[in-house]
Amino acid sequence: MNKKVKRTFVIIMLIISVTSMSALTVSVYNPVVEVAVVSQSSNSADIKLVQKKLKNWGYYKGSVDGIFGSQTRSAVRLFQRRNGLTVDGIVGNKTLSALGITSSMLSSGTSSSGASGYSSSDVNLLAKLIYAEARGEPYQGQVAVGAVVLNRVKSSSFPNTISGVIYQPYAFTCVNDGQINLSPNSTALKAAKDAMNGWDPTSGCIYYYNPKIATSKWIYSRPVVTTIGNHVFAL
Repeated sequence: MNKKVKRTFVIIMLIISVTSMSALTVSVYNPVVEVAVVSQSSNSADIKLVQKKLKNWGYYKGSVDGIFGSQTRSAVRLFQRRNGLTVDGIVGNKTLSALGITSSMLSSGTSSSGASGYSSSDVNLLAKLIYAEARGEPYQGQVAVGAVVLNRVKSSSFPNTISGVIYQPYAFTCVNDGQINLSPNSTALKAAKDAMNGWDPTSGCIYYYNPKIATSKWIYSRPVVTTIGNHVFAL
């Protein structure tokens, strides 16, 4: 083999080698993105199942409350890190499998079109109330307003239906001024579903008010539990 042919052969081999490495690089750095199976808007029973598994193995220290909050997400990330999974806080099929949870063990998965035990008209009415009363509030605050309505439904001191609570005379400003008739946005609808699926950022409150505009002296006598955004939530 003369020098010219040998040089050509070496160049060809180099090109083949570089091409092969490029193809290998593409295949290595093309990860499969997991889609959440259990998330913040999932049925609370499914979230509780994940929390129980994490708690039993020492990853989760909080309450098994069916709320997919920051503490649960941190526990998921810790579990993923220690078990060789992608650390993204997403409870997809791979993470569920590692936790020993099968699809048959999940009650209903993600609630995408409704909420447990409630009709579509209930969801829409609660979303309208949330939008009218709290559309400028942080998302947690919007869920909290919905939770107050549901807590009233459970209380013997209030009507036992969502519509009864919302349309109780003088209960909500938005009913008096007509804003209850505004069309809710997707955020308000999601907040309504989250509240209906068990997320209660108020820990059982049945009242809320904005101290900047509240005029009732009576409301200030109620025991305050928390403040979210511009609203104070009380028992």
